[in-house]
Amino acid sequence: MKNKMSASMFQKEQVIESIRQSFVKLNPRMMIKNPIMFTVEVVTVIMLVVTLLSLFTPEYGTFGYNLCVFLILFVTLLFANFAEAIAEARGKAQADSLRKTREETPAKLVIGDKVQTVSSSKLKKGDVFVCEAGDTIPADGEIIEGLASIDESAITGESAPVIREAGGDKSSVTGGTKVLSDHIKVLVTQQPGESFLDKMIALVEGASRQKTPNEIALTILLAGFTLVFVIVCVTLIPFADYTSLEHPGTAISIAAILSLFVCLIPTTIGGLLSAIGIAGMDRALRANVITKSGKAVETAGDIDTLLLDKTGTITIGNRRATKFHSAPGVGPREFVTTCLLASLSDETPEGKSIVELGRESGVRMRSLQTAGARMIQFTAETKCSGVDLADGTQIRKGAFDAIRKITEAAGNKFPKEIEEVISEISGNGGTPLVVCVDRKVTGVIELQDIIKPGIQERFERLRKMGVKTVMVTGDNPLTAKYIAEKAGVDDFIAEAKPEDKMEYIRKEQQSGKLVAMMGDGTNDAPALAQANVGVAMNSGTQAAKEAGNMVDLDNDPTKLIEIVEIGKQLLMTRGTLTTFSIANDVAKYFAIVPALFMVAIPELGALNIMNLHSPESAILSAVIFNAIIIPILIPLALKGVQYKPIGASALLRRNLLIYGLGGVIVPFVGIKLIDLVVSLFF
Repeated sequence: MKNKMSASMFQKEQVIESIRQSFVKLNPRMMIKNPIMFTVEVVTVIMLVVTLLSLFTPEYGTFGYNLCVFLILFVTLLFANFAEAIAEARGKAQADSLRKTREETPAKLVIGDKVQTVSSSKLKKGDVFVCEAGDTIPADGEIIEGLASIDESAITGESAPVIREAGGDKSSVTGGTKVLSDHIKVLVTQQPGESFLDKMIALVEGASRQKTPNEIALTILLAGFTLVFVIVCVTLIPFADYTSLEHPGTAISIAAILSLFVCLIPTTIGGLLSAIGIAGMDRALRANVITKSGKAVETAGDIDTLLLDKTGTITIGNRRATKFHSAPGVGPREFVTTCLLASLSDETPEGKSIVELGRESGVRMRSLQTAGARMIQFTAETKCSGVDLADGTQIRKGAFDAIRKITEAAGNKFPKEIEEVISEISGNGGTPLVVCVDRKVTGVIELQDIIKPGIQERFERLRKMGVKTVMVTGDNPLTAKYIAEKAGVDDFIAEAKPEDKMEYIRKEQQSGKLVAMMGDGTNDAPALAQANVGVAMNSGTQAAKEAGNMVDLDNDPTKLIEIVEIGKQLLMTRGTLTTFSIANDVAKYFAIVPALFMVAIPELGALNIMNLHSPESAILSAVIFNAIIIPILIPLALKGVQYKPIGASALLRRNLLIYGLGGVIVPFVGIKLIDLVVSLFF
């Protein structure tokens, strides 16, 4: 158990380091500055100037008083900006790993009769390079010699390898894919900057995450209150000058006006926004989801549509053997034994799954007679693999067309029953592997994309939460429909290209919806960057992890349920603290303003219900209260308000009752207590 936990922690540290290295380099033009705290920064600088001027000009107030106010404002600013600094590095998703793949992949360049290893970035149109089994293809091109089995999962997201060969419509290869078998010679067909990876880079860099309705509403609300209190404070200056003519000595200093402004604008929620974001990121991490920003967690609480890549997200990622179909006249156990013998040297996930399925059927590898057997490796040319036993028996396992060619060349008829089984398997979205012994068909192994356990129930939970699920795959419509129905998603997009995914997301966003995207392939990177919430699987490519703003360490597509709940809790926490902050500011206004003018306008004395000592003590008490309320509320911001699936109207009533009323009462009590202490020095 201890070793398992250590391995999990090590994996988490690795991913955290990977995400840290992929964070965008901070660009001041791209930073989203907190407008409230920026205003406080400006006011604090002005207050510093006023404090220094008061050394020489009495009209600016006493130096000691101004210095005290300045220091308290500075402490307020320090608390808020400290949280702002550690909260998140904001910016658009970058394509650094795509460039790294393009620039650092070694290429075996053919120069005359020699082969020279160079960087893929040096390849140009017309160059020729060679690739062998295990090599990564360095550039887009056309095969001019040979054929090979190629893993294109990093680009297409589909786990099944494909056969590429010289001539015909299957000769093109894509940079970043991997050669699994054989040897090919490739002609580079694209100029630098025009390859598939370059197109992915352009799409990722062209993607932009839009602001959410909640974010826009909060920005308008805070900006509106700030503007209102700017007008209030500015109009107080001529009013104070007028009253000072009638009552000399009652003028309000610039320091008092600035302090009043900082107390009235919503600095509380402005300073706590980052703490709320950090708390959301921390709760997501406890759910094994690494997030790049608190904004991503918040947005997840409001998503309407979820796009999921099929391979590695909805399905396990590798096709697995699910059933043995023996031909007429062949016993089931005999056929299973033949399948295991054919898979002796098959180290692919599919080959291993055949052995596992055989073990479940009661046949074990150690019971097989394999002495003197010669293994036949898979090649793209033969499209099959197998074994030649010591007694001369030949067993082959491979694609339908390859085995059919072998059997008919030997004069044997391909069974009609097996053709029907193959059609049924293909119609169900599966892949048939035909097995023959001495060039006679003995049966079919059915390979299927395995749906991750319990996924149907969790998609149903998402549906009840109002989230529409859409499966995105490069498969043909028939296979896509079968997997979509089996997984329980609401809709699907078949034969999807990277541009199709981005277009679907943009269409949903233009209709006012928030979209989440989950994927793991390089071809998912543009969509992950465009989506409001981009969740990359930990098993995915580095490009996918960098383009998204979350990484799921458990590779669980339904983890979005936890993410949505965490996001809703974050929204509720922010809503309650915003309610408290605004009520707080309104209460401070009615607590301070009467105290400021009660000397000049005695009638306002009736509104001085707290009976504050003097205008100076009222301002100083309010500033001190304003400074200490932020750190006092930080624990609540970090812990969060408990999430309960209640309606919006019920939530509003609860917020107004608890946090609205509390926000009105707390300033009156707090400022009065501080004033009792401050008045001892006046």
